[in-house]
Amino acid sequence: MAFTRSIGEKAPDFRLPATDGKTYGLTDFADVPVLVVFFTCNHCPYVIGSDEVTRKTADTYADKGVCFVGINSNSENTHPNDSFDHMVVRMQEHNFPWRYLRDASQDVARAYGALRTPHFFVFDRERRLIYTGRGVDNPRDASKITVNDLENALDDHLAGRPVRTPLTNPIGCNVKWEGKDAHWMPPDACDLV
Repeated sequence: MAFTRSIGEKAPDFRLPATDGKTYGLTDFADVPVLVVFFTCNHCPYVIGSDEVTRKTADTYADKGVCFVGINSNSENTHPNDSFDHMVVRMQEHNFPWRYLRDASQDVARAYGALRTPHFFVFDRERRLIYTGRGVDNPRDASKITVNDLENALDDHLAGRPVRTPLTNPIGCNVKWEGKDAHWMPPDACDLV
């Protein structure tokens, strides 16, 4: 079995605490036609470089029934800035238009097969995976972006078309796994395309 969820597979459930003081699971988004789950963090330059692009996408598609959920699975022992307390501060400073959840056990990152930050997973109404990979082709420097794969996938799905490119490789820092070297990747993790 591949490390990362395959196109057509169902979204794994979760129950995770969020920076707004609540706990969320898939059922809390049951009425949402399209759910974007993305693995992110506080410190990664690829996340920081593309956060405003992701914000724009989330805002643009909110009235089209698309909801964004960010999950931070990074080990705070590997990178202390990825702690829950720092997540709360970051949301207070930036007021991002998504729920920001903490996956301290890293079980959700494993269930989804998160490879990097950011790594996007788009699910349809039945919570089947229709797109996974990068948001954009240059997340570290928004001025150099030429392709927004996430928006292309959302546009295709919302128009009733098959997603033109359902798989791309996420671009960013690897997930920081507990007890492992900062650059370690699970042995079965591999490029998606």
